[in-house]
Amino acid sequence: MKIKSAPSPNFDDRKLPISCLVLHYTGMETGKAALDRLCDPDAKVSAHYMVEEDGTIFQLVDEADRAWHAGVSSWNGVNDINSASIGIEIVNGGHDYGLPEFPDVQIGALLWLCAGILERHDIQPKNIVGHSDIAPARKEDPGEKFPWALLAAENIGVWPKNISDDQRILFEKGDRDRGISIAQSGLAHIGYEAFVSGIMDDDTIFVLKALQRRYRPEKVDGKIDMQSFDIIRALTEETR
Repeated sequence: MKIKSAPSPNFDDRKLPISCLVLHYTGMETGKAALDRLCDPDAKVSAHYMVEEDGTIFQLVDEADRAWHAGVSSWNGVNDINSASIGIEIVNGGHDYGLPEFPDVQIGALLWLCAGILERHDIQPKNIVGHSDIAPARKEDPGEKFPWALLAAENIGVWPKNISDDQRILFEKGDRDRGISIAQSGLAHIGYEAFVSGIMDDDTIFVLKALQRRYRPEKVDGKIDMQSFDIIRALTEETR
């Protein structure tokens, strides 16, 4: 598989070693529109790679350089995610354009690209994340239709095992309970920017939605139910 060069001027020097791989959807009507924007110096955004719907892969920024894809974000205690990550934009209209399915040929190309990146860099499975994971209050991509389980089956990322189907609510917004603190602690251990307060505040709700969007996409409500709690438990055990 070949990678086409489409240099973007939007990059600078890294300040941290590479430890994360961040996946995005482009959220624009076409791949051409997304590529034009990622290479526009006035837009001040970029990524290292972009994967088209037909599986074509473009490289915009060298992996040694710091692309501008993450914005204000945090993962596993790192706040300069751009310095610590490789960013891949996946062509998909996203929520603004009906959240289309990701074609098989596109996902196949993405798997090939990710496998190569993981051979070149020491990126732990738990640090393969979506934009919504690192910026849960701002972003929803790559969205509910992204096949995270398929990637995990190819050793690209993590996936919780032996999860309950029970979606009964445990705690409503405003409750103060030890269980909320346990959930917050687990989310922080996984890598999310979560703070142990025992309070079901808006920040916790955003993080829970990010977790659900990735691991339980059929129901994204930001509430702690039995299944969500079980996902947190399983991921905490997987990422020890």
